[in-house]
Amino acid sequence: MYVLGIETSCDETAVAVYHADKGLIAHTLHSQIQTHNEYGGVVPELASRDHVRKLIPLIRQVLRDSRLKPSDIGGIAYTAGPGLMGALLVGAATARSLAWAWQVPAIAVHHMEGHLLAPMLEERPPDFPFVALLISGGHTLLITVEGIGRYRLLGESLDDAAGEAFDKTAKLLGLDYPGGPALATLAAQGKPRFKFPRPMTDRPGLDFSFSGLKTFTLNTYQNSERSGRDKADIAFAFQQAMAETLAIKCRRALQQTGLNRLLVAGGVSANLEIRRQLEQMCKQTRADLFFPRPQFCTDNGAMIAYAGCQRLLAQQSQDLNIFARPRWPMDELLNI
Repeated sequence: MYVLGIETSCDETAVAVYHADKGLIAHTLHSQIQTHNEYGGVVPELASRDHVRKLIPLIRQVLRDSRLKPSDIGGIAYTAGPGLMGALLVGAATARSLAWAWQVPAIAVHHMEGHLLAPMLEERPPDFPFVALLISGGHTLLITVEGIGRYRLLGESLDDAAGEAFDKTAKLLGLDYPGGPALATLAAQGKPRFKFPRPMTDRPGLDFSFSGLKTFTLNTYQNSERSGRDKADIAFAFQQAMAETLAIKCRRALQQTGLNRLLVAGGVSANLEIRRQLEQMCKQTRADLFFPRPQFCTDNGAMIAYAGCQRLLAQQSQDLNIFARPRWPMDELLNI
């Protein structure tokens, strides 16, 4: 079965085709970075309008690339949440309309489940069960994964998500949007001159809190000379603190669950320093570590097509109602 996957949760329009036996057939993506750059962040109305302009052309393109006709598609998967309501509605309405016109089932996919399953697209996917760290602009989650849809929350961010902390810190340092990659680039030029706290690592538990780290960064910057050298060293210290905090919590989660497999996904998982520290931690604990390839760390249609395919194969689908939830807890997902 060929499944068309549509992703429009925020500022990237992405489409892919996945086959249950042949794997990923084709995928394409349009980024809105240039659209939002001058505003220093995502403008929801502009994001929605750009999805409207780009989605149908991208669907046509991915069908051409995969040499498929609409009649070849056996199902459609689309991101229904979490995300920006207007952006989600573009993808949901398009997917539902095509499903009705092509007379195929459609399935609403949870955006973070898509990220969670992105490493399954790799040649060496993890076996169940495992611990998953999902780090993105809107979420920081530690989850035990026993199977698709069988998730147990271990810990989450009590305030800013990891990606949000990266973006806000980049903004206070005067860096361009998107802030996370810009801060990582600047940090590569920094030296270990400042020592930042590793928040909530001095107490038991697996929850995260990054608002204090962001405030500490702001105070350090305001008390510095605010030179280019200071900015680089502050970015370095912030990134080190973030990466080490994530590594400490993941080590704790592996010990608490008794599992020896760690999966890390989401946009922030592309950060090289975070990868390095997690790799070092897993080597010390003799745990296996799994990442998606960098192009599948950020939002993409391939992960949505894959997740949707698994649920459609399990005979899950919804009626013709347009379903979109800007807030959607993962524990409400159905098991397969």
